[in-house]
Amino acid sequence: MWRRAMVGCGLLVVGAMAAPAAQAQDQSFGVTLGYFTLRSEDGRTAGDVLNANRCIDVTFACEPLLFDVSDFNGATIGAEWLVGITDYLEAGASIGFSQRTVPSIYEFVENDLTGDDIEQDLKLRLVPVTATIRFVPTGRRSAFQPYIGAGVGAIAWRYTETGDFVDVFTGDIFRASYSEGGTAFSPIILGGIRFPVENSFLIGGEVRWQRGEGSLPEDFVGERIDLGGVTYQAVFHFRF
Repeated sequence: MWRRAMVGCGLLVVGAMAAPAAQAQDQSFGVTLGYFTLRSEDGRTAGDVLNANRCIDVTFACEPLLFDVSDFNGATIGAEWLVGITDYLEAGASIGFSQRTVPSIYEFVENDLTGDDIEQDLKLRLVPVTATIRFVPTGRRSAFQPYIGAGVGAIAWRYTETGDFVDVFTGDIFRASYSEGGTAFSPIILGGIRFPVENSFLIGGEVRWQRGEGSLPEDFVGERIDLGGVTYQAVFHFRF
C-alpha cells in the first residue's frame, strides 16, 4: 500500500515541478547542513547487518564486534530546489550526502600470537535523492513559515567492511574486504520552520525522516542493512 502512495506522491511532485514557471509563485535554491541519525539498535529491521555484527538477533555462531550503531551518526550536506505551486503549497527536489567510517574490534577475541586487537573498518555512505510536496499554513510570503511535507526518496547506498576477521569455527584470522551497494526507495516525512531575510533569503531548520533497506550477499553476517533514520538540518535558501 505504501509503495503505491510513494509512486503517486512522486508523480504529483514531478508534475508540479514540470509546470510552467509562470504558474509558480517563486522558486528558491539552497544548501542544507545537518546531522543524520540511524535507527537505533532496538528498532532496526530483522537481519540487519549492524545488529548481526554485534551478535544481536542472530541464530548462528557469532563473535561480536565492539561498536555502537550510533557511531554511524554523522554530518550531512545537501542541495535543494523549491518551486511554489500556490501561496500555501510548494514542490521540492533535493540531494544529500553522508558518509561515516566506524573502527571496530572483536569484543572477546584477540590475536593469540601478538595479543593485539583484531581490527576492522565499517563504512556506510548514503546519497538520498528526494522529491517532496510541502504545506505552509501561514503562507509562503509570511514572516514566519512553519511547514510540513511528504514525498519519496531514492537512497543510493554503499556499505563496506575491511580489515581482519575471525572464522568462528576454526579460529583462523584472515584479512578481507566486503562491499555492497544499491538503491533503496523510501517514504519521506518532514517538518520545519523558516524565516525570510530581506525577501531574498530564507533561513531555518528542518527534521526529515526516512525509511529504507538494502539487501546484502552471503559474504556478510546480516542479509539486510537498515537505512532508516532522522536528519536534523539547517536550511539556507536564495529566492528568485
